[in-house]
Amino acid sequence: MSKVLSLIMLSLSLLLLYSFDLFWYISIWGLSISSLVCILNIFSNQFSFSMYSGFVSIDVMSVLLVFLSLWISLMMLMASQFSVKISNNYSFGFCFMILILNLILVNTFCVSSVIMFYFLFEASLVPTLMIILGWGYQPERLQAGMYMMIYTITASLPLLLCLLLGGNSMFGSYNVFMIFLMLKYNGFLYFSYTWLLFMLVVLLAFLIKLPMFFVHLWLPKAHVEAPVAGSMMLAAVLLKLGGYGIIRMYQYYSIKVIDLFLLVVFLSLWGGFLTSVICFYQVDFKSLIAYSSIGHMALMLLGVFSNTSWGWSGAMLMMISHGFCSSALFSLANFTYEKSFTRSLFISKGLLIIIPFLSLWWFLFCVINMAAPPSLNLVSELMIYPAVIFSSSYYIFPLLCMSFLAAVYNMYLYSSINHGGNPKFIKSFSNLKDLNILMLFLHWVPVNFLVMKSELITSWL
Repeated sequence: MSKVLSLIMLSLSLLLLYSFDLFWYISIWGLSISSLVCILNIFSNQFSFSMYSGFVSIDVMSVLLVFLSLWISLMMLMASQFSVKISNNYSFGFCFMILILNLILVNTFCVSSVIMFYFLFEASLVPTLMIILGWGYQPERLQAGMYMMIYTITASLPLLLCLLLGGNSMFGSYNVFMIFLMLKYNGFLYFSYTWLLFMLVVLLAFLIKLPMFFVHLWLPKAHVEAPVAGSMMLAAVLLKLGGYGIIRMYQYYSIKVIDLFLLVVFLSLWGGFLTSVICFYQVDFKSLIAYSSIGHMALMLLGVFSNTSWGWSGAMLMMISHGFCSSALFSLANFTYEKSFTRSLFISKGLLIIIPFLSLWWFLFCVINMAAPPSLNLVSELMIYPAVIFSSSYYIFPLLCMSFLAAVYNMYLYSSINHGGNPKFIKSFSNLKDLNILMLFLHWVPVNFLVMKSELITSWL
């Protein structure tokens, strides 16, 4: 697979030297071919094994997240075709930032050094910030970018210090496999108050990136002010960096479940319930989708901290399914905004009367977001719920509330936009373009048909 991707990138470089005018379309074709190579290898079971070296760490989870990054990058370019490329809104710089971000993310999911992982983990903020500041909607995007940088960097600097100290004094290596073997054969000798502080600092940076409730305020602001491509990448891939980091640190640093981590579980349960309630108070439908993402990531975090194979498998499935679903919802929100010129749930009414085909896509993805069959979301929740409930029966009521409220706020989102009378001051507008329909269809296909390969997705444990 790596040789095929290298050949694709070399061919793209030669084509770009030939003509910079075709940069946008060559990038679309390159991402399409790379995504196709990934999905064909996934469905041919060639990545049911793991590949480790001094520089590279690849398993099924890495390949799936690389595929998600490539696929969502392709969807970002397709969603921005009319607003950036045809409008000539600095399309070269926009496409270049997406490709740089995609390159950083692919390397982040494949490195075996914790220091390289940290630098790539933080480097993903730079293209994201440039996309928000350069192609955002309102002047408030400056404040949104500041919130995002302050939250993530404040928690990441202690993480860097801990990784440097751990690599020099504790383990003598920055390679995750050497650290894992050392902890395994030493029988967790480092489990002390110093080790506990080390683990809490390591997890805090990823919990903010996820984000967990109480450290989530940067996410709704960033989503509301970001362009459609920024929102798609934030929700689909960048939030998964937090979950990926937690799972990897859980694996390689051999984190033991202790009573103090029950505080994280409690905050996840309480945060998932509160964010589901907060969704009903939202006027901006992009903000509503952002808060629903926080609730889903809280459920994913519960699956990880259940410390069971079912919980971890469900968390992985939740990351993949939420990536496709949330990206599609943000693109639908952008289409609705471009037609009605407002993101208010009180004004954007009667879409079912004007564009019933767009209402169909709203229905399909709202149903997926509430974990209805046959989507991958349903499989993930069916694996997470028993894992969490079996760890403690006290979790049953908050989980039931989260599941019920998820269905209610998705129905609220759909009915608010699509039903009701159309405001008189909004003129009738044309239907969706073929490219938009194709982009929505390419979001819908993976989240439903990857169910057939759910046993492969869970084989990385």
